[in-house]
Amino acid sequence: MAKGGSVLRLEPACPETNVPISEFDPRVYFAAERTMLAWLRTGLTIMAFGFVIARFGLFLKILEFQLPKGSSSTHAGLSGVLGTALVAAGTLMILAATAQHRSFLATLPAIDRPKSYSGGTLVLLSSLFISVIGVALTIYLAQSAE
Repeated sequence: MAKGGSVLRLEPACPETNVPISEFDPRVYFAAERTMLAWLRTGLTIMAFGFVIARFGLFLKILEFQLPKGSSSTHAGLSGVLGTALVAAGTLMILAATAQHRSFLATLPAIDRPKSYSGGTLVLLSSLFISVIGVALTIYLAQSAE
């Protein structure tokens, strides 16, 4: 009982259906979606950072040609390998996050999924597209590092 002798009443999560919050909560689905998008952004950032590092090696090679012959101490090959590895790591991170997201969505009951929503298809297609681009970029960087 609350102050003044009145009884506290808990409001349902969805007043129009009168379903308590423990039985209907689409916030779990949307939290999983936000987490997947965060992993996607993180993977893209790592891929972009790897690309910049790999291209910095190209800058070092150009700089080496402009310097006098005796002052060559650049490590252009290492930046190419490290950049390629980071692009590959970002791609693998996106693929792993996509697989984990799909397996988590499979465990959710149907009531926790919004009815008029794509069901994660857009996120799946986006991450697969970015992964294909990541694999192509990894192959390109690996070939150009040689």
